[in-house]
Amino acid sequence: MLEVRKEGIVLEPTDLEFEKRAVLNPACVKIGNDVHMFYRAVRKGNYSSIGYCRLDGPLKVVERSKKPIMVPEFDYEKKGIEDPRIVFLEGVYYMFYTAHDGKNALVAYATSKDLKKFKKKGVITPRMTYDEAENFFTESKLKDRYFFFESFYKTEHAKDVLLWEKDSFLFPKKFKGKFALVHRILPDIQVIYFNDFRELTNKFWENYLKHLGEYVVLESKYWYESRNIGGGCPPIETKNGWLLIYHAVEDSNEGRIYHAGAALLDKKNPCRVIGHLKNPIFSPEKKWEIKGNVNNVVFPTSVVVFDDRLYIYYGAADKRIAVASVNMDELLEKLLKSGEK
Repeated sequence: MLEVRKEGIVLEPTDLEFEKRAVLNPACVKIGNDVHMFYRAVRKGNYSSIGYCRLDGPLKVVERSKKPIMVPEFDYEKKGIEDPRIVFLEGVYYMFYTAHDGKNALVAYATSKDLKKFKKKGVITPRMTYDEAENFFTESKLKDRYFFFESFYKTEHAKDVLLWEKDSFLFPKKFKGKFALVHRILPDIQVIYFNDFRELTNKFWENYLKHLGEYVVLESKYWYESRNIGGGCPPIETKNGWLLIYHAVEDSNEGRIYHAGAALLDKKNPCRVIGHLKNPIFSPEKKWEIKGNVNNVVFPTSVVVFDDRLYIYYGAADKRIAVASVNMDELLEKLLKSGEK
């Protein structure tokens, strides 16, 4: 049995207005012994910005900014900028985040050379309604649950709601000279390949969506993934393949339960799954994971490695940030034995 150590809470809300309601879902970058954490900070009214702190080692916070380092500036993000992920690739730090305008959720990104100043680059995911996307879904011969989520978002938000996109990040390496961007059109996790971010126009997405089924990285298939899955932490390259820690949502009569899952992807072709655990690596068990702004949530968004351990940073009950750790070799061994071909 895989031994997962719940290391506990590392960050909680403060009395500062910008993070009074919650802190959650961080992006983490390890440089030397430091972990630079960029987290979603939520103020009254559920408006989100990005906060910053620095850890000495995986667990000890030694510096914390008293104001957000990134705030909403444009109409497409007027309700908040949420759930950042950061990847370092070819000398540039890429931060991806959910831009929320109160109705639509889109993915935008910003870049930095030094993790101090970020330049926003705008929205990269498609600005099309579910009605517009439905025609492409049909051409791609997707399973019925894609159409279930189309109906869900149109009912939950508005008939003209745009294709709901979250949980995006790059692989920290190019494939045949192309960027590989993980994204999530429910209920699965997909990847797109492109040469330049300027390619990501609606026309590009239209052509891509016609073949969406060919670009599924990971499909929801086990009991704890019964509702959907979504990209959690930017993948890390190991000797055995790309390690992907993600979130999985279980439907239950008591409500949704968010778990942390793990998969191993082929080094050269990340759409080829080498391992996919049939059970979560961890689930909501602690009081601070079960009770919060959203109950029963562990939502992993970043990982770092210290010595032989993988440290997984996650939002706990949408209120605080916690850490779990696992022996890297043991996790990889379990994934290799998980039965995927």
